[in-house]
Amino acid sequence: MVVFLAGCAAIWFIGRYMNAPTSARWTMIGLLYVVVLATTIIFSEGHPGRQIFGGSLSEWLVIGFIAGAVWAYRQVLARLRARVRPENLPDSSETKQAPLERYARHIVLREIGGLGQRKLTEASVLVLGAGGLGSPVLQYLAAAGVGTIGVIDDDVVEGTNLQRQTIHTDARIGMPKVFSAREAMIAQNPFVTVKPYNRRLTESIAADLFAEYDLIIDGTDDVETKYLANRVAAQLGLPLIFGALTQWEGQISVFDVRAGTPCYACVFPNPPAPGAAPSCAEAGVVGPLPGVVGTMMAVEAIKVLTDAGEALRGRMMIYDALYGENRTITLKKRADCPVCGTQR
Repeated sequence: MVVFLAGCAAIWFIGRYMNAPTSARWTMIGLLYVVVLATTIIFSEGHPGRQIFGGSLSEWLVIGFIAGAVWAYRQVLARLRARVRPENLPDSSETKQAPLERYARHIVLREIGGLGQRKLTEASVLVLGAGGLGSPVLQYLAAAGVGTIGVIDDDVVEGTNLQRQTIHTDARIGMPKVFSAREAMIAQNPFVTVKPYNRRLTESIAADLFAEYDLIIDGTDDVETKYLANRVAAQLGLPLIFGALTQWEGQISVFDVRAGTPCYACVFPNPPAPGAAPSCAEAGVVGPLPGVVGTMMAVEAIKVLTDAGEALRGRMMIYDALYGENRTITLKKRADCPVCGTQR
């Protein structure tokens, strides 16, 4: 038995010294065990060849059974782990603490300070969409140190995205956008937790998903998703930061029903007629516009989370990039709104 253990140790450490793969070392140890077992079976008790390794046939069979059971358990465990969805895997960044100087420029701001930065670190934000608006929102939330950032999108990175979706790269074309975004965010700030949901937001999952977060940011370009997000956020009493783009113009607002503001359905009671609101692919969009509007949305998120300044609750900012104009309009709550009205 001692000779066998010494042989195993020699195989392991020599293999390590030679940079042999772990699987190769285990294979060699397995072959050594087969040789020992064959020797025990072939030679009779007391034979010199059998005495080299020692042990009875039953003892070697028990050792082989235990080793086989451990191997089988590890294989089953590996397969179970492979089936876990990426968003449910533990994030190693959860155990890390960011150095204080990383957020020093926030901490020296009177409106944020150390308390506000702590609120950001403890906050959780769900971003809908990892495209044009989602790109700057996700990048700046990660840079700001928002503790947990979820991102849901069922699309993959395409070459046509790179003109405006700066969180993605040419090397990640074909990768699901949520994983591409997570890679960029962790590269920028490894101290935040990013939860990617590579799926479409649907009625069946929206309520449970939203309930895990403090703030929802809508960076989608799909009207149906916007109405769904607005309805669920209002039901849960969660603030919703809205953003929209069209060619040269962007819109931003904060819908916070719990604070008495209008909601998305108050402002847009009916979806646009088919063809009346073409997508970016159909109408086009100037490249930097999503960056400008998405960055403003990230600013609103930081204000909402830290209670700094006055967020765009009950107001909508409209940015006209073509003529360099910025204007803000007041929004009114509708009593007959099917989502938040008093006459529902």
